[in-house]
Amino acid sequence: MVQGMELRNLKTFQVVAEHLNLTKAAELLGYSQPTITLQIQALERELGHPLLNRVGKRTFLTPAGKLVKQHTDQLFSVLLRMEEGLNHLHLPVGPLVVAAPEFYCTQYMPQMLKAYVETHPQVNLQVISCTSQEALKKIRAHAADIGIIAGTSTQQGIYSMVVDLEEFALVAAPDMVQGRSMTETLTQFPFLSYQEGCNLDGFITECLLEISYVPPSVIKCSSEETIKRSVLNQTGVALLSTALVEGELRTGELVELYRFSKKAETSLVCLERRRDEPAIQTFMELVKDVWLSVREE
Repeated sequence: MVQGMELRNLKTFQVVAEHLNLTKAAELLGYSQPTITLQIQALERELGHPLLNRVGKRTFLTPAGKLVKQHTDQLFSVLLRMEEGLNHLHLPVGPLVVAAPEFYCTQYMPQMLKAYVETHPQVNLQVISCTSQEALKKIRAHAADIGIIAGTSTQQGIYSMVVDLEEFALVAAPDMVQGRSMTETLTQFPFLSYQEGCNLDGFITECLLEISYVPPSVIKCSSEETIKRSVLNQTGVALLSTALVEGELRTGELVELYRFSKKAETSLVCLERRRDEPAIQTFMELVKDVWLSVREE
């Protein structure tokens, strides 16, 4: 009996039971009054009980009608919640954790976060500052949803999308190069580099090969910002993104010794199986669209 019941007839009954007026129900549902009557009669036949009584010009619910109305209200309430839940699958909602190196967090994130939150206020964003390798580990451990990393990733199960190609230069403090040739400077001072496992290991090796540079000693640092500050403190020379040291090169706080021909990728990464989730997808699309304009500001 219930298996073949049409939701259309139940909906019609719900509206009629709410207003107890067939003319009003027909107006609200966009049906003719005879159609309303036929749908109620069809439902009564299926249920085996009369649902409405008329006394004069007034319509009343029978005991069966009151019971069916109670359950019909519950049914359509559940269907409404289901529909809302399905709609949310297509909207970016909930928490979204982005992991990125400190340079990206300070130079790019403020503008991008503002633009994203204005468009998707229902997403709760969190930004974590960490190395590129740590960002990849956090994504695998579900401690982060998206990573912005130096370089790219070929790890299985990781989706990687290049958003920029960064120029790199070998830089030093002015006092380190004063009265010295580039070769003398490179021979005399340590090379400041990233800790083991940096996502740019291969890129750095290729750059040093380009100028046949074998550092006399290497000091490992935890972040780009630490390396830059160490160069400013005349601790050693370093290979850094020109975007990171643009201001210092312009003011003369740092000197460019050599600009490398090879460029390093900047990539957005996430788990391959999660790339179509609305919050992840919309954030990655925004970053791709605005990255270059933010860099040029």
